[in-house]
Amino acid sequence: MSTSTFFTKEQPDPPPPLSQSPPPRRNPMANPTTTKILFSLLLSLLLVSSSLASSDVPFIVAHKKATPRSLKSGAERVSVSIDIYNQGSSTAYDITLTDDHWPKDIFDVVSGNTSQSWDRLDAGGLLSHAFELEGKVKGMFHGSPAVITFRIPTKAALQEAYSTPILPLDVLAEKPPVQKLELAKKLLAKYGSLISVISIVVLFIYLLVTPSKSGAAKANKKRR
Repeated sequence: MSTSTFFTKEQPDPPPPLSQSPPPRRNPMANPTTTKILFSLLLSLLLVSSSLASSDVPFIVAHKKATPRSLKSGAERVSVSIDIYNQGSSTAYDITLTDDHWPKDIFDVVSGNTSQSWDRLDAGGLLSHAFELEGKVKGMFHGSPAVITFRIPTKAALQEAYSTPILPLDVLAEKPPVQKLELAKKLLAKYGSLISVISIVVLFIYLLVTPSKSGAAKANKKRR
């Protein structure tokens, strides 16, 4: 018995009719995964914004200045002043200033204290402290910033801030004599107006006498 096998050739699918509309585009926002990611990002932004808005804390800025001055006795004093500013938006409490980085073998405290405390510093407020030292040893001194500690209600630990540094101090440095210069300044300040008037009068007389002398000399030449 013979078996006949028939092969049929697959025909390609006919092209869609020209009037058929393209398949609708899928909205990426309709994807549940994308929606969750965007929601998480939005929530994170809201949390960051709320934390920034609630950061109602003080911001302490301190400026330290040291000014040396020589005395007639040959000694040298250093006036130290420290200004503490609260540039934040809330009050700082239990403020303590400590500036004890002045070696006792180089300086003696002659006025005031190197530390001071205050109960509070309101936002936008200012606290000032000053003391005076006397130099004992000649040489260059490099100071350290003052330390300010304070407390805020939202944190249990003490907060810490530092003042600006000071320029190096040349303690007991040899300075050129200024007695003659100071004497000249005093004389100028006392008799300055009188000296100006005398100078103008002398200049005026000189201008009057000079043309007459030159005219007399020309007349003598002509006579010869």
